[in-house]
Amino acid sequence: MPVPRTAAVSAVVATALAAGLVCAASSQAAPAAPVQAKIHDIQGTTRISPLSGQQVTGVTGVVTGVRAYGSSKGFWFQDTAPDKNPATSEGIFVFTGSNPTVAVGDALEVSGTVTEYVPGGVSSGNQSLTQISKPAVTVVSKGNAVPAPVVITARSVPDRYTPTGDPAAAGSVNGLTLQPKKYATDYYESLEGMNVRVGTSRVVGATDPHSELWVTVKPQENRTARGGSLYSSYNDQNTGRLQIQSLIPTAQRAFPTANVGDTLTGTTEGPLDFNQFGGYTITARTLGTVKDNGLKREVTRKQRTGELAVATYNVENLDPSDPQSKFDALAQGVVTNLASPDIVALEEIQDNNGAKNDGTVDASATVKKFTDAIALAGGPAYQWRSIDPENNKDGGEPGGNIRQGFLFNPARVSFTERPGGDYKTAVGVTGTKGHPALTLSPGRIDPANPAWTDSRKPLAGEFVFKGKTVFVIANHFASKGGDESLLSQHQPVPRSSETKRLQQARAVNAFVKQLLAADKHADVLAIGDFNDFDFSGTTKALEDGGALRSAYRTLPKKERYSYVYQGNTQVLDQVLTSPAIRGFDYDSVHINAEFANQTSDHDPQIIRFHP
Repeated sequence: MPVPRTAAVSAVVATALAAGLVCAASSQAAPAAPVQAKIHDIQGTTRISPLSGQQVTGVTGVVTGVRAYGSSKGFWFQDTAPDKNPATSEGIFVFTGSNPTVAVGDALEVSGTVTEYVPGGVSSGNQSLTQISKPAVTVVSKGNAVPAPVVITARSVPDRYTPTGDPAAAGSVNGLTLQPKKYATDYYESLEGMNVRVGTSRVVGATDPHSELWVTVKPQENRTARGGSLYSSYNDQNTGRLQIQSLIPTAQRAFPTANVGDTLTGTTEGPLDFNQFGGYTITARTLGTVKDNGLKREVTRKQRTGELAVATYNVENLDPSDPQSKFDALAQGVVTNLASPDIVALEEIQDNNGAKNDGTVDASATVKKFTDAIALAGGPAYQWRSIDPENNKDGGEPGGNIRQGFLFNPARVSFTERPGGDYKTAVGVTGTKGHPALTLSPGRIDPANPAWTDSRKPLAGEFVFKGKTVFVIANHFASKGGDESLLSQHQPVPRSSETKRLQQARAVNAFVKQLLAADKHADVLAIGDFNDFDFSGTTKALEDGGALRSAYRTLPKKERYSYVYQGNTQVLDQVLTSPAIRGFDYDSVHINAEFANQTSDHDPQIIRFHP
């Protein structure tokens, strides 16, 4: 069976408060008499049921889908006599907690408790799913026709994504009356639990290990050159995205493998669910067929005479316990797809025993296994420079001690060694006017700054290429963990993690300004996984005062991405350049993020220039 990432369902008896939040009904209240209700009465015209916490009885409909796997077992059923209000859904999920005993096409009469389940918990800020819990189910008849699906198309989904939340309710949209003709999320919410269908649709999120993929019903919405849906502004959401899961047991049909830009052809039909890991999701009873449109992994060009090639690559928690095939594929990416850059800044190199939490911080075995694989693939005999982190102080997987580091080809570039760098000692800038130098190389930037608590500290290195000094800063900023999803009940969405990245960006910017104060013509690169968008406040803080500029700005807008998340093609990895670096050639090399078969979840970046 495909097992979606669904948190264990707790039957939360909920009511909508003035703040727009969801909480349990008081256990002190006397039980009310059951309410005779239709499904549309239960769903109501807002995201929270007007009958939340109440017992309902005599709820009728026909089963449209059964989920007999995972932690959220139950079924969907739908009224065959809808009302005329487009804001009220006619379908609903019934949480059984055990394998349902009903089948698609059964006509039912259901009694139970109306609850609001918040995937991820109330503290996640997610919208809730209206459901019936603790059901008593009577099968009235079998073999009935499933209610005709609502066909979701480019024309039916509004271009505006979501309303602004009620300021009097902490910015929540929960209490707002749905406007399905005005907002995309209101439209999807008005179909929650109903039988829906999409026709042939473009894949915008590759099949993942949880048997899920993403499609868009809007073929031209922010389309990238390779078939994704570009996320280029907080105010320009991709409204046509929907997640696809399957209700078909894998013993009957394997979930299809698709890459971005492929096409899910034919009919995909089933109940519209809402979950923690993607929001509105078609749980397909009938699943289309993938048409492979031939997406290829990109290969960048080789650096020319006099060009220095510098790359950055997040290798996703690499450690010696990873299969040799991962090392070989990453090595092939460096040698073939990146054309053996002169310098490679790596992120997420783990220590020698990976996630084993025993105090090990040395990563020499990880690096040797990787550089050996590169050499075997025909690449250079790269050397490595880094600084071991303090145990469990740099975030990431506990015990993994991820860090940044530099690979460099000594046949092409030299590394300027200045000893004394360790996890707690800050690198500084020295040298005479016009000839800046690092006090430590490699050295960490401002490691005692609270901005780097439980986060990776930037690593600065000084290199010489054809007699010219180049400063490279390898970065891996704080993750987006803790941010609410795009489908948060709070709109605009709170982005709490951005505060820390802003502080980190200011620290890096200040260090670059020290170098430029010593020599305004200094060649400085700030590169790595910044965990933020090219249009974000983080990038603006890095660029403050003209100290740096994102190299993405030299690319066509549709090519500015390194990552795909929930069907949104977006930027996380960047190269930023000081003013002296002009006339460069920049490439985001797409070899991972758009593919079901990934070596890492990030695409590497490369810049070539004449120092």
